[in-house]
Amino acid sequence: MTGALAALIARDVRLALRAGGGVGAALGFFLVVVVFFPLAIGPDQAFLRRIAPGAMWIALLLSVLLSADRIYTADFEDGSLEVMALGAAPLEVVALAKALAHWLTAGLPLAVLAPPLGLMLNLDITLLPGMIAAMLIGSLALSLLAAMGAAITVGLRKGGLLISLLILPLYIPLLIFGVSASGAQVGGASLASSAMAILGAIVLLAVVVAPLAAAAALRAHLR
Repeated sequence: MTGALAALIARDVRLALRAGGGVGAALGFFLVVVVFFPLAIGPDQAFLRRIAPGAMWIALLLSVLLSADRIYTADFEDGSLEVMALGAAPLEVVALAKALAHWLTAGLPLAVLAPPLGLMLNLDITLLPGMIAAMLIGSLALSLLAAMGAAITVGLRKGGLLISLLILPLYIPLLIFGVSASGAQVGGASLASSAMAILGAIVLLAVVVAPLAAAAALRAHLR
């Protein structure tokens, strides 16, 4: 199954890069949030520095969610998803591959670029290494949960809105512990390390549960 997983990931990454728009739209949305947030809050630099980690995580969360409805839509519409369901690889492997491909093309670039862009919000530069690490870990769970929501709503009209309603409550723990792991100056290094460990545990749980739930939802739609 490792070969099938790698082949599916490579296929989806190639298609995403060839089609374009997904990463660009997510990054554009992120830039809009970063640019307009200080205008709405005001020129208080101390306040901006205090809320910058939370603002970065909210922007990352919404940017990843923006491209979630594209994970299965193209394959569902052209019949490729049915072919995959009849193939040798289980649907759980297909769902995991699509989630990882979404992370590589949307979540990972944003997780790397988001913290440096946070300097526009007067983010404390000493927080950059921890924030990058937390976002790299947390963005994987964001993509896994987004893929699960996309599988539940595949084939439905206005599925993007339904994905948001289904997945946003599941994003709350990631947001809480992601901000805690990123803002070391708020609660100290011990709190940040504990939050990072919990964030890793959430990712491991998502790796196990999300593909199973996504595969079950896909089977229900393809019957």
